[in-house]
Amino acid sequence: MTCIALGRAIGRGVSAAAITASLISAPAFGAPVDLNKWSPEYVRSIAGTEEFDTAADCGKVTPLDYKGRLTFWYQGVFEGDPDLLRQYYKDFFEAFRKTYPNIELEEQALTYNDLLDKFRTALLGNAGPMVVRLQILGGVEFASKGYLQELKPEDVGYSTDDFWPGAMKSDIWEGKTYGIPTNNETMAFIWNADVFKRAGLDPEKAPATWDDVVKYSKQIHDKLGIAGYGLVARKNAGNTPYRFMPQLWGYGGGVFDEATESPTYKQVELNSPASKQALQASYDMYVRDKSVPVSALTNQQADNQPLFLAGQLGMMISHPSDYNVMLDLQKKATGGDQAKAQTVIDNMRYGLIPTGPDGRRAVVFGGSNIHILKPEYVDGGKVDEAAAKALICFWASPEWSLKMAYAGSNPGNLNGFKTKWMKERLDNIKFLDVTTSMLPYGVPFPALPETPEIMNIVIPDMLQNALTGAMTVDEAAEDAAKKVEEIMGGGKL
Repeated sequence: MTCIALGRAIGRGVSAAAITASLISAPAFGAPVDLNKWSPEYVRSIAGTEEFDTAADCGKVTPLDYKGRLTFWYQGVFEGDPDLLRQYYKDFFEAFRKTYPNIELEEQALTYNDLLDKFRTALLGNAGPMVVRLQILGGVEFASKGYLQELKPEDVGYSTDDFWPGAMKSDIWEGKTYGIPTNNETMAFIWNADVFKRAGLDPEKAPATWDDVVKYSKQIHDKLGIAGYGLVARKNAGNTPYRFMPQLWGYGGGVFDEATESPTYKQVELNSPASKQALQASYDMYVRDKSVPVSALTNQQADNQPLFLAGQLGMMISHPSDYNVMLDLQKKATGGDQAKAQTVIDNMRYGLIPTGPDGRRAVVFGGSNIHILKPEYVDGGKVDEAAAKALICFWASPEWSLKMAYAGSNPGNLNGFKTKWMKERLDNIKFLDVTTSMLPYGVPFPALPETPEIMNIVIPDMLQNALTGAMTVDEAAEDAAKKVEEIMGGGKL
């Protein structure tokens, strides 16, 4: 049973005991993580139950005294990330260099929106890094073009069963595996209870459906004069599909049939009535009701965060890390603004992503994967595979896949949920239970080479065309569907 099927079964009230198909077989470490039992209670029950020695485990893959050189690109922290994550990134590279003092590591951090473009350009000039850590939708694109080496968890000392099935799917092209998940994430719905109360809404209850989000957003705007929902519609930005696709799937739409249990990706669905209904909901909030930020067309989530902290935004979709982000932003506030920020933090609430009209609940199953390039596409024409596997083993370990996802995501290695650091973060990070509970509802982006172009360009363009009035909702959806068909047929935008 897939994560999607499990989420649907839970949503229909089917007990975990009744879900008999096993999602995880025997892992490399200790007792298996049983995704059939997935719940906040289960996650708490396994947290802190097992110890891991990263250096010893990775030393079996690449000797700790190995001497070599490695070039590495990755998506680093950005302005919207909490300071805690910045510290863990620093700690990771210090720990790796201490563990492997004879490996000369040259790492380069890039922003989410720059990484794919720079990587594509580097590959054309045979000037890529030896190892790259890409957002989850990037791996299949480059594997299909022959840029990546085959790489599976077993190559660095782990088991495929130590990772989410949905995450592994994003690393497989034509039956072969080309990468390893480092972290996986699902977001949740966030609201300001005080704003809800002043707008006449139940302060402790999230909107149940996406139709409710539209209604609540209008009610908040009409009564309080502030933005109700944090719509994100920026062009060529990953933030946009990560927040619009749950809405699209909730209404029953999709780019293809990616939200079904066994997708085929054969039929484009962006122009279906359900997809148009989802787009209409965004149109209604932005154009008809004017209940979302006017800057939504250029906003990414980092722009919503200060609005929320200032009490000028009622609802948004984001990570558990946004609570820590609010704390960081509050520290930088002065005078009366600090007290106002504390009021918002005290009234911050997290809930499950709303459903569509027929009860469908979905969220993007996101995260990142790490890959090794083929030598001919690397600057210098060589790959130090032992050094590469040392770094990958380190990052994909239960310890570091957890720590590097500490505030905003979840460990790619399922054994990370069993570490003492998972227990610590459950105690220290408010609302982590809620976002972790969304994992079974996660829908992976289509495992297709064309997915980055579709998600980062076509979907935002569709929103922009409808919201700016350049096209009607029907026209924008039909135009987007046509573009996807052209892309899938080998055409270019």
